[in-house]
Amino acid sequence: MVWLFRRQLGKSTVLHGAGVINALLEIISNTKPTSTIDICGNSKFPSKIFSYDSVNKLINTSLRQRGIKQRCIFEITKENVLYCKNLMKMRNDGNINVEVHHMNDIEANFVLNETEYLGSMTLQEHNQQAIYSNIREIVDQQHSIFETLWSKSIPAEDIIKEIEQGIEPEFFEVIADSQKATEIYLNLAKSLQKEGLLLFADSKAIIRAERLGVLDYLVKASSQRGVIIKIICPLDESSSEIVKQISQKAPDIKILNGGGSQSGLFVADEKEFLRFELKDPKAADFSQAIAFIVHSNSKSSISSSKSMFELVWNEHIQYQKIQEYERQKEADKLKDEFVNIAAHELRTPIQPILGLSNVLLSRKLDPAEHDRLLGVVIRNAKRLQRLADSILDVTRIESKSFKLNKEKININDVLVDVIEDYRDQIEESDNQKKLAYEPIVYENNKEVIIIEADRERLTQVISNLLSNAIKFTKDIKSGEEDRIHIDAKKMEKDQEEYVVVSVKDSGTGIDPEILPRLFERFASKSFSGTGLGLFISKSIIEAHGGTIWAENNPDGRGSTFTFSLPLAHNNKRYSKGNSSNRLP
Repeated sequence: MVWLFRRQLGKSTVLHGAGVINALLEIISNTKPTSTIDICGNSKFPSKIFSYDSVNKLINTSLRQRGIKQRCIFEITKENVLYCKNLMKMRNDGNINVEVHHMNDIEANFVLNETEYLGSMTLQEHNQQAIYSNIREIVDQQHSIFETLWSKSIPAEDIIKEIEQGIEPEFFEVIADSQKATEIYLNLAKSLQKEGLLLFADSKAIIRAERLGVLDYLVKASSQRGVIIKIICPLDESSSEIVKQISQKAPDIKILNGGGSQSGLFVADEKEFLRFELKDPKAADFSQAIAFIVHSNSKSSISSSKSMFELVWNEHIQYQKIQEYERQKEADKLKDEFVNIAAHELRTPIQPILGLSNVLLSRKLDPAEHDRLLGVVIRNAKRLQRLADSILDVTRIESKSFKLNKEKININDVLVDVIEDYRDQIEESDNQKKLAYEPIVYENNKEVIIIEADRERLTQVISNLLSNAIKFTKDIKSGEEDRIHIDAKKMEKDQEEYVVVSVKDSGTGIDPEILPRLFERFASKSFSGTGLGLFISKSIIEAHGGTIWAENNPDGRGSTFTFSLPLAHNNKRYSKGNSSNRLP
């Protein structure tokens, strides 16, 4: 054999052109009998090295005759699978000791025997070069590298079978490049055919997915191709609005409120999965939020990821069922309580109406007594009407048919009217209750504050709060007056102006047991009410864009109910000289 270069002991040399193949042949020829020669190459290496007849001939004859063992690691693909199969066929047909393994993304091209190394090999047609070395330390280092690669590679038979059957070879990638991670994320969402399972790490993850365009692909997959889409996501106000939009566009997409962690998950068609590891959960953009993603088509990893998703999904489904059961149980309890209360409320006015009606019909009474009894009948009839109206209001609220007839009104007018109605009632009673109303204090006392509200409904709220205050205020000490204070003040929060109205009594206070659900339906511990008034009041105030709350007074006597309403944007000015003090 003719050499184009002269090897020297203990030296490394850069080879070019034909010297590369000659060095390869020399290493094969110099390999000692019964020893091992190792070859490692990328996906293009098999087609390059085995395209030389001299290499194939030497492997067929020299290795067979001298009992040399050959180990090869290649990235086996559709393009080079035939070369690898031919190499394995030589083992079966010619009794040559050859082992071929596969490894993904391998880029090293080198050949080793016990004493020589030929690496960094480039075998392009017009650019052939390599590094040759017989320095012991370098050779030993390359042997160590090969052994590490060999231990991590898999037998070629496994990957060749997958390639021939059209099975995608397994891979497991950790990707820190945000651009590449984004492309993979979008491509998986775009290519869904059967099922997509998404577990978002936090409420902002679904917002980032919307900005990225992932949700658009999911909507199309569901609405156009019938793909099953399941999403688990912690929801807040912003993400809930996105969920609402998804439900309108693709009602078959199922979304559960839940989750919350430092990582997200996407399982696509049971073929691939992504795991998202976050570095900045508060970031608005996907590229800024993620630290890296894990991308794989490993069957075992996909199976475990899907199992984890289904476990979380089923846990939330069960939790929702338990919550629904508890809600239904509580609703049934409240309905039973309401039936008992309503029955009492119905009996109380019906009995005097029926009894006194018979008296009025059957007896001749003097005019004063007749009017007194007729007044009792009318008062109880009005009580029945209020009960019927309350039940109808609850029905409208729950069916979302509750409507407001808004107009610009002076809140002072409404308060004064309601207070005057109740003042006459209190002054005629035997107890010591008195109302203390302080008009609204303005920076400019010639102005009044205008709100945009339904006058009748607002009157209903104030009447309910005042009626409750009167009902639960009792004499605490002999000779001490119980007072009910109504106050209204203008306040500003977040550059928005509000009117805050409070009704403070000195009665028994709110029972701690009822306080947490005070504004819920049927919340009552008394047989003197249905427990609907505060629920209706809360619904009315919230429908006006306001809030309502209650608390026991710090001194231990009575409670204070407060509600706030936004001011009208265009307040009109009124002077004290306006005798009506009302809107024209």
